[in-house]
Amino acid sequence: MPCGLFHTRYNTDERIFETLFVRICLAVFISILLIFPILANNYFIYVSNMIFIFIVGAIGLNILVGFTGQISIGHAAFVAVGAYTSGILASKAGVPFWLALPLSGVTAAIIGMFFGIPSLRVKGLYLAIATLAAQFIIEYAIVNWEGLTNGITGIFIPYPELFGFVFDSDLKFYYLLLLFAALAVITGRNLFRTKIGRAFIAIRDRDIAAELIGINVFKYKLLTFAISSFFAGIAGSLWGYYTNVITPEHFTIVLSIDYLAMIIVGGLGSIIGTIFGVVFIIILPEILTTLSIAFKDSLGDISSSLSAYKGLLFGVTIILFLIFEPDGLAERWRKIRAYWKLWPFSY
Repeated sequence: MPCGLFHTRYNTDERIFETLFVRICLAVFISILLIFPILANNYFIYVSNMIFIFIVGAIGLNILVGFTGQISIGHAAFVAVGAYTSGILASKAGVPFWLALPLSGVTAAIIGMFFGIPSLRVKGLYLAIATLAAQFIIEYAIVNWEGLTNGITGIFIPYPELFGFVFDSDLKFYYLLLLFAALAVITGRNLFRTKIGRAFIAIRDRDIAAELIGINVFKYKLLTFAISSFFAGIAGSLWGYYTNVITPEHFTIVLSIDYLAMIIVGGLGSIIGTIFGVVFIIILPEILTTLSIAFKDSLGDISSSLSAYKGLLFGVTIILFLIFEPDGLAERWRKIRAYWKLWPFSY
């Protein structure tokens, strides 16, 4: 009797959820996500909402860095473009949420394509410096173009409204943000089953060879910057609507580094790894903060030191993680799955 998973047709080989067991697990996981906010308090719902927002932006960065091999240190700048576009459209022009959101993504995509032009001539560290310039240029424009962005004062964004329903609480935002996170995951996962996605991977692996086999490197490099920035713009718009107030301090180089840490820890070139990385980077500081509060009475000064050095502990944890699992959490997840597929056989 044959054992294992055998494909006799191409469409079954390309299926994302290959077996009935995987589809059942997915249904259970979705059910848990839908029930979770009913049982959780506002703090856990808030953390979940931030995870959903960051998933959208991190998938965009992984498309650019992990799948196409174009290094970017200015991702937060494109998140800022999306946030400020929504803020300007909603607060100053009265544009509704359903229109301001896609316009924010498109605006970020156009600006991302402009700053992606250097990728046609430079790569590696030089491209990283070029995207870093985008970070500082956009930050400078936001702070000094006060007539449009209100400078350091920031912009107030009203709660989004759809068909008369106002999203004015963490619980209401939860399902909205869950929807956009799911759409981002589905889009990112299916993108690399298309001609465009495979062209991105070919450029990452060897751009000269890709050009020799007929791939328009100029076109696809600009396209990957546009797609990545579009995701960033959507994430920025959702962030702006969720927090109600956006200021330049929200979109500094630190945010760009956080996004890079998410995709590196999770696993470059992996959509599920992106999710793991976002959850890890978002939850770890919360755990450290909770521990410092929990042991405040019993440990005294040690607890205060833990709170003061939270950033240091956070950085050390990431470094140790990368030393022992350099391919990210996605690779660890693959090993766990392989283990249970082969258990109890050692081979």
